[in-house]
Amino acid sequence: MEKLTLDSLLDVIGELFSDEISIAVSDTERYVYYRPSKRIDLKIQIGDPVKPGTIAFKALETKQKASEFIDKEVFGVPYHGMAVPFEQDGIVQGVVMAIYPAFTEGKSVVTVKSADGWKPIPFGDVKYLEAKDRKTYVHADGFWGTNKNSLQEFEFLLPRDSFIRCHRSYIVNVHHIEEIHPDTHSTFVLAMDNGERIPVSQSYSSYFRKLLGF
Repeated sequence: MEKLTLDSLLDVIGELFSDEISIAVSDTERYVYYRPSKRIDLKIQIGDPVKPGTIAFKALETKQKASEFIDKEVFGVPYHGMAVPFEQDGIVQGVVMAIYPAFTEGKSVVTVKSADGWKPIPFGDVKYLEAKDRKTYVHADGFWGTNKNSLQEFEFLLPRDSFIRCHRSYIVNVHHIEEIHPDTHSTFVLAMDNGERIPVSQSYSSYFRKLLGF
């Protein structure tokens, strides 16, 4: 058997985790490996320095496992993570980090701006969210409006058992999908219960199928 490279080994290990988790590895100063998930992407680039305030930095400083919530000021999105340092000859060489989405609890509505003001919409009534013309549109039954959050931010705010990212421009509420139709190149089209049709892009199709179990 040919020698397995570090990146190949880490890719295989990454497959053991769900699509919800991103994996990062650093040496004592910089990131040397990063595999983003569909659910959360900190946009880490190979060679980026380990920033103060991150769990990787804390694990390197304390030489112990670090596990905590990090707010969005560090990478632009909030996340939960765990970083475990690894050693050689008793000297810390770097850390391996698992990055989980941070989900906001206790909130049950999306507040939408309309021409007349603002309207709180319960999560269950939201059919889908759309990014268009640098704005985020929230669509409910017979009503739509805009919200200041991006789709990426909504991925952390909305309940994961109901809302799924299916396209770079769409998040859908699975409880409002009537049918799923196959489309070209292994993609799908979602027939929503309000008559709208939402695309599932090729890059999200495998993730979408896994979460919906088909």
